[in-house]
Amino acid sequence: MTIAQIVGAVEEFAPCAYQESYDNAGLIVGNRQEEATGALLCLDVTERALQAAIDSHINLIISHHPVIFGGLKRLVGSNAVERIVQQAIKHDVALYAAHTNLDSVRGGVSEKMCDKLGLKNRSILQPVKSQLVKVAAYAPLAHAEAVRQAMFAAGAGCIGQYGSCSFSVPGTGTFLAGEQATPFAGKRGELHREAEEKVEVIAHESKVSGVVAAMRAVHPYEEVAYDLYPLLNEYPSVGLGMVGELEKSLEMGKFLHLVKQTFNNQSVKYVTSGRPEVRKVAVCGGSGSSLTDKALACGADAFVSADFKYHQLQEADGRITVVDVGHYESEIFAIEIFYEVITKKFPTFAPYLVKYAVNQISYL
Repeated sequence: MTIAQIVGAVEEFAPCAYQESYDNAGLIVGNRQEEATGALLCLDVTERALQAAIDSHINLIISHHPVIFGGLKRLVGSNAVERIVQQAIKHDVALYAAHTNLDSVRGGVSEKMCDKLGLKNRSILQPVKSQLVKVAAYAPLAHAEAVRQAMFAAGAGCIGQYGSCSFSVPGTGTFLAGEQATPFAGKRGELHREAEEKVEVIAHESKVSGVVAAMRAVHPYEEVAYDLYPLLNEYPSVGLGMVGELEKSLEMGKFLHLVKQTFNNQSVKYVTSGRPEVRKVAVCGGSGSSLTDKALACGADAFVSADFKYHQLQEADGRITVVDVGHYESEIFAIEIFYEVITKKFPTFAPYLVKYAVNQISYL
């Protein structure tokens, strides 16, 4: 089993193309082609986690937070990040991170928060924009269905909870084959008219090259006519945060206790809307304060996230219930996701979970 195979399973679930522009997800240290002697799963790559991997002869650490987030100008061991990178290279331990891409996919961190709270009727809180491309391919009528299915198989045609989405228009194509051409229909030097079908599908920009390649592989024409249209549409399947509904409305005090118990908090910081009950709940793993207005706009009674500043809580007070459960507490489920994704793909490969996964921040 190679490192490429293990991290490939994670990337199949949470493609690096889905990460935010400021992020640093992916393989940070190491060689994808090396054999994986094991995989240690954690939220953060700490010196203690790295030493545990070294002691156990594990040469791959998969974390949620990238150990290198900003630029590194030198490696002289002056801080924890530099020491971790130095030791990882010295002991040939690969460091891999799936961060905002894991936050943004269905089944990712925010959806795991929904699972824990028991939320139903879920949707993305802030879908990404301008990452969709319409692929329009022109094919002879008898081959149009094969072209459509090939593009579906390559990842096109997904809109929200629906798959195999396409639109077709019949028409007539014309072409005049040159002397060096090998036309599928018609003759060299003669204008030919062919009954065709225009097949349109939508794909995420990260999948477009694969969709086009799959389409071309089954298309009968020597020269394939197709169009790519960048779209401004939201992509409802990918984005930050989620919103859903509790099975039934909860009185405010009971809701706060549910959140505290769910995220294993010693205490929670919160402000309330003043309304007595909560039914619709928005969530976001990690620092989600920037999505408060989104939570309000979608009609959420409460927003559960982390890292709210004092004035942000003041602004929310009386408008929406905001519960700050802590950064660690909201994202610790990333380890569960890694474990589920890897063991589902490779049932005989046993990843190691950090045994001391506890919050380094204490409360008195």
